[in-house]
Amino acid sequence: MSEDGDALPTSKKLFINHVDTYQGLNLGKYLAGCLVGASLDDVEEEEEEAEETQEQVLTGPKPGCYQVVGTLKDPEAKKPDFVKEIFQFETREQLFEQLVECDVIVYDITDNAAQIDEAAWAVSEIHADLEHIDKQKIFILVSSVMTWARSKPLDPDDPEIPFTEDDYRRRKPHPNFKEHLSCEKTVIKVGKTNKSKLITYVIASGIPYGAGENIFHYLYKSAWHNAKELFCFGNGQNVLPTIHIRDLGGVIQNIADMKPKARYIVATDDSQTTLEEIVKGVSTSLGTGAMLNITKEDALLQREINQDHFDMLLSNLRMDSVFVKENMKIRWVSEAGIVENLPKIVKEYRESRNSCDDLFQPMTAYSYLFPMRVCVLGPPAVGKTAICAELAKQYKLHHIKVKDVIDEAMSKLEKSAARADKGDEEDDDGKDDEEFSLRKAQDDAETLEAIRETMESNNGRIDDTYVIKFFRDKLKSMPCQNQGFLLDGFPKTNEQAKELFAPDEDAEEEDDDEKMSYDKTIMPEAIILLEAPDDFLRNRIMNLAETMVSGTHNDEEGLNRRLNAYRDLNQEDDSVINYFDELEIFPDKIDVSKDTSKNNYDTVEKIKKIIGEPRNYGPTDEEREEMRKAAEEARLKREAEEKAERERAEYEEATQRWARQQEWAKNLEQVKKEEYELLEAQSIPLRNYLMKHVMPTLTKGLIECCQVRPEDSVDFLAEYLFQNNPQID
Repeated sequence: MSEDGDALPTSKKLFINHVDTYQGLNLGKYLAGCLVGASLDDVEEEEEEAEETQEQVLTGPKPGCYQVVGTLKDPEAKKPDFVKEIFQFETREQLFEQLVECDVIVYDITDNAAQIDEAAWAVSEIHADLEHIDKQKIFILVSSVMTWARSKPLDPDDPEIPFTEDDYRRRKPHPNFKEHLSCEKTVIKVGKTNKSKLITYVIASGIPYGAGENIFHYLYKSAWHNAKELFCFGNGQNVLPTIHIRDLGGVIQNIADMKPKARYIVATDDSQTTLEEIVKGVSTSLGTGAMLNITKEDALLQREINQDHFDMLLSNLRMDSVFVKENMKIRWVSEAGIVENLPKIVKEYRESRNSCDDLFQPMTAYSYLFPMRVCVLGPPAVGKTAICAELAKQYKLHHIKVKDVIDEAMSKLEKSAARADKGDEEDDDGKDDEEFSLRKAQDDAETLEAIRETMESNNGRIDDTYVIKFFRDKLKSMPCQNQGFLLDGFPKTNEQAKELFAPDEDAEEEDDDEKMSYDKTIMPEAIILLEAPDDFLRNRIMNLAETMVSGTHNDEEGLNRRLNAYRDLNQEDDSVINYFDELEIFPDKIDVSKDTSKNNYDTVEKIKKIIGEPRNYGPTDEEREEMRKAAEEARLKREAEEKAERERAEYEEATQRWARQQEWAKNLEQVKKEEYELLEAQSIPLRNYLMKHVMPTLTKGLIECCQVRPEDSVDFLAEYLFQNNPQID
């Protein structure tokens, strides 16, 4: 901060390559919210300033903060809001002209080997042009700890001694990271000649995590999709040096602010965590808790793991970032490591991960992975199950039906009780685990017996207490907590709703001023109330096929009984809807009787508008292929139908044209006939006149002409007719 305390420091221009990638995006976003020189203040004061700037960073660059500029890996990618400018260039000379305008230049080569050559070129060009540079430049290379992967232990008798910055001259790289090491050496070398104009730093970064994930993303994605087991490559006992991506940003911030004397800095958190611990932790926090060790050869077959990530996940390095701990003021996000902070890391993952699997866009474009919780209520026969099934299919949600929940819970109890009867456990993980598992099986056997007793005394119906417990267990299961659920027609009563959504007594208290009156982890965010008159519902059932009604509660007597029960339970002051109203979770009412579309299409579309866009990864590769095939089949079918329709129209037109031609020809013939008859009729007086007055004289003239045979017969005949013209009175 400046000496006057209130004035903002002068902004500095900071370049980061590829601001549309995981590292570039998150580092850039963090640094764009950092006041220049803030890391030189006390940590408490810095945190207050950072909270103000980080909250506003999405709206654009802020005065006094680092003005982030950069390049894009994908030329078509959208510029993040916090980035002031994207460098456009066709040649490296054009890029260099823009780089020398920056105060701090950060090149990340950890996850993109193609940037190694550009980073080495950039620092070399700046060094070669120092005589034309007036203002000091800071060049920071973010490299990987994989340049240490083949380093010999400091003490062969104690291989657990961690490496520090002081040992960087002894580092030996992994075979696939030799170019990274060469680039590190280039950066260190050129920074020694003229420190007043160019200071260079190399950060040996641990494997980054947090904020949407990158290298560990395959674990989170598999767990979120409820994979039966998460894969651990090899035996999993290798130690992975890690660092939260924002803590890495804090290291860069400190270097840019304080310009330390140390030129090579190790950036890792305090953990010495194994791959197995990370996999197990993610599986427990987000998935089933199960883990499966697979061979390295099988690991290479995983489509989401590239070679560099594979090498990092199988590395075995103990690193200690001594310089960072002793000299830098870091606002640690995850100093203790990934395993110790998994609840927070999982929340970050849900918030940050884009629904599009490969692209990191500004937060405004994200589709969060938080669960979507919807409850659909309504009278019997209104179509709840069919509508829920369609929504579950489109949104990839879990369709929660009363019968399915009870059947699943009873099946689990029966299997567990069977183990108690045998008194034999297959779990060999340890005596304590065996005792716990056996004790749970015995408890389940007692619960099952109690349920059966209540069913015998209650006409085969399970007491609400157990049903509520089954539902709570189901809604709190990891699949429902990951994707979300569609509650189909439950709860039915106000009391059931109160018990089902009651706050969990064992859960940790929230920081909210008021204690929550419900369990927000299972409370639906949208209540859909489907409505329809009783007559409409009865007619709908009457129109069903006998095979669909037989053996169900949808016969006339059963429907009337259920309708009456539903109306009785939904009185205005004591209904399940009233429970949600009191919590200000107001239901959206839809009159199904007005839906004339096929398969309740209009109703489904209305609900989709209410609950919003899906919150998931979108279609899988297999689903995309099926969609492509379906679209292709639909296109071919549409083209075939259009061709058939076109041919039918052409045939029909040709037929109509031929018919019209035939009719026209017939009419023409009739017209000609009528004209002929008319002419005949009109010519009778003329013929009579000719026969009486003209033809006799003309005949005589012709006979005379034949007898005389004059040279000009026409003149002769004309003269004859003139002289012998009869006088007609």
